[in-house]
Amino acid sequence: MQYARQTQDALDRLDQSLARLRNMVKRGDTKSALQFMEEGDLKEKFEELQNMITISSTGTLGARGTAQTGTL
Repeated sequence: MQYARQTQDALDRLDQSLARLRNMVKRGDTKSALQFMEEGDLKEKFEELQNMITISSTGTLGARGTAQTGTL
């Protein structure tokens, strides 16, 4: 259940960033909009969500990103 909440929170933050981008484009502030997408908040929010999805789909990896080896 916690994954679902975290994912929804990340989606909400991405949605807020998209709204900010829309306002920049609507004002005709193309330079700022491009920077916002390529280097700014929108890029960070997208990467955050992308990382959550990637991590959740690697179910066999442990906390350090290594395969769970069981008893050695």
